[in-house]
Amino acid sequence: MIIKLLVEGGNMTPGPALSQKIGPMGMNVNQVIQKVNEATKDFKGLKVPVELDVDASTKEFEVSVFSPPVSELIKKELGIEKGSGMQKKTQTANASIEQIISVAKTKLPNLLCKDLKAAVKTVVGSCVSLGVLVESKSAVEVEQEIDEGKYDKEIQQEKTETSEEKKKELDDYFAKIKDEQEKIIKQEEKEKEAEAEKKEEKAKEEKPEEEKKEEPKKEAKKK
Repeated sequence: MIIKLLVEGGNMTPGPALSQKIGPMGMNVNQVIQKVNEATKDFKGLKVPVELDVDASTKEFEVSVFSPPVSELIKKELGIEKGSGMQKKTQTANASIEQIISVAKTKLPNLLCKDLKAAVKTVVGSCVSLGVLVESKSAVEVEQEIDEGKYDKEIQQEKTETSEEKKKELDDYFAKIKDEQEKIIKQEEKEKEAEAEKKEEKAKEEKPEEEKKEEPKKEAKKK
């Protein structure tokens, strides 16, 4: 029997989800956790797909570890904890094409891609949902540039190292983007606060009118 899990590399812990999957089989939870953590220790900080091949009669099992999802590899490469929940409004990082190639090379054996160029495009596609810029441009724009052959040289050479000069350019550009994002967020928060105050004031103004309407009813009841 195959049991599929998605665990944090080297840091699997007991929990309801795990108990529901292996508890009914009478397996030793602590033993499972120990073996899975040992098998995934090289993927610390990443979510890793794991399969347990269980012999139902003996409770013996084998652990198979698969490559982390592309999104997890991107986050590790760029040093970000999570993607953007609002991709059109908030960007989370600015990747170089070399960093994208590095992730693509790692993931290529597990992707249904015919070559590295196709894998690079797949990785860039994942940057869209994470809110990650690539080469200071939107990931959608870079996907088109890949099709046009703009990065063929870097891909053919399998370049995975970003020069210090280029890193600085990308970081400086992203710093400006981040500053603008923070200004927009602060402005939106001010507008929300102002709107809430307006509603509160309106409610206060309407309350006396409602009380006036209730007075004749109270008088009628007294009579």
